[in-house]
Amino acid sequence: MFKTPRSATIIKEQILSDDWYSLKKYTVDYQRADGSHQTYCREVYNKGDGVTVFLFNRTHQSIILTRQFRLPLMIQGESGLLIETAAGLLEGEDPITRIRAEIEEETGYRIEQVQKIFDAWMSPGAVTEKLHFFTAEYSHHDRIHSGGGLHEEGEDIEVLELPFQQALTMLQRGEINDAKTIMLLQHAVINNLFAHAPE
Repeated sequence: MFKTPRSATIIKEQILSDDWYSLKKYTVDYQRADGSHQTYCREVYNKGDGVTVFLFNRTHQSIILTRQFRLPLMIQGESGLLIETAAGLLEGEDPITRIRAEIEEETGYRIEQVQKIFDAWMSPGAVTEKLHFFTAEYSHHDRIHSGGGLHEEGEDIEVLELPFQQALTMLQRGEINDAKTIMLLQHAVINNLFAHAPE
């Protein structure tokens, strides 16, 4: 049987950085399941909640992914280029409105019908972000421009259309190693999204 914490009280909050997003240090009084109290400090990064989408085409058995530069990867010794599903922050909008906008900005596809599948906390030990996951079917008629993201936001996004099976092979080889993208690829396999393709 799961034990639940009795209580947690924030006793001090300190702003460490408030630039692009906010970073705060919290001192917490935590009552453990056995009734004892523990005081600890944690740093929490608040970048807002986000959205991401699995764009797929049953007829062509293909998906749309993006590739862009991510500084933390380079800091960790990687090339910095990451293959991932289209995604972005809510920026004060509802998740459905935001994911439609992100699809159009990043990939150039204008999609009206999107399906919410689940929410997930992406790094709950230190980051407040909850991600809203969607799926959406696309056709080549839906593409209205080349995509690439917003230049004024520093985005320089490459749009990739890949066969679904190739993406799974890339996952197995470690060429796709972004968490949200892995989750959506696995969702597609578990739920047979590419079954019943039109003739």
